[in-house]
Amino acid sequence: MRTWPALIIDVGCIALFAAVGRSSHGEPTNLVGVADTAWPFLVGCLVGLVLSRGWQRPMARSTALVLWAATVVGGMLLRLVSGAGVQFSFVIVTAIVLAVLLLGWRGILTLVQRARARSGHRAAA
Repeated sequence: MRTWPALIIDVGCIALFAAVGRSSHGEPTNLVGVADTAWPFLVGCLVGLVLSRGWQRPMARSTALVLWAATVVGGMLLRLVSGAGVQFSFVIVTAIVLAVLLLGWRGILTLVQRARARSGHRAAA
């Protein structure tokens, strides 16, 4: 997979995280509200992309782990300095949900690609 599609999926995962979180707390899920919640995590994600050199291997496990960690840590630090709430329970939920989303889609796609490669290899034999 190339960098831009992977980055678009990551942005979508972070936006989904923000929208579901806002909805679960009875907050508006309009574009402005979701962007307000998502921006610290999007910045963290971009930092992770740079730190991991994710444009070289966007599907690599090491890229995904650095991207996830930077998204969570960077997002929390930016929320903290911007005056937004950072409670321990929120940090735990954020880490788990973003792990499922950011690592999950890569894992699923990798499994699908491997299955296709195996079935293609069997068909050719």
